[in-house]
Amino acid sequence: MKTDAKQRATLTRMETARHLAVIERQIEARAEHMTTSSRVKARQFGRASATWSRADERDVQANVAALRFARRREINALSRKLARQAGAIAAHCVRCRINEPAGERVS
Repeated sequence: MKTDAKQRATLTRMETARHLAVIERQIEARAEHMTTSSRVKARQFGRASATWSRADERDVQANVAALRFARRREINALSRKLARQAGAIAAHCVRCRINEPAGERVS
């Protein structure tokens, strides 16, 4: 029964971490799309041509920074939630003496 609570808490923490990862992927994809759509230039296609320049990379990084700044409250809230959940899981393990060697448990 004690491990069920830990499993639920761990699954909830994994879901929060997944949500944070989804946000990061959304930001990166949106920044790349913003860069490719805003830079109007003739892109060459072929074996020996590069379609991504250093200027494109700088634009992507600037767009990522701007998008992260715009969503900073959501990102910070999820980061704080992850920290709280990790602390709660650790406190539960200490309180219920989970992950202790079998010889050290006192009942």
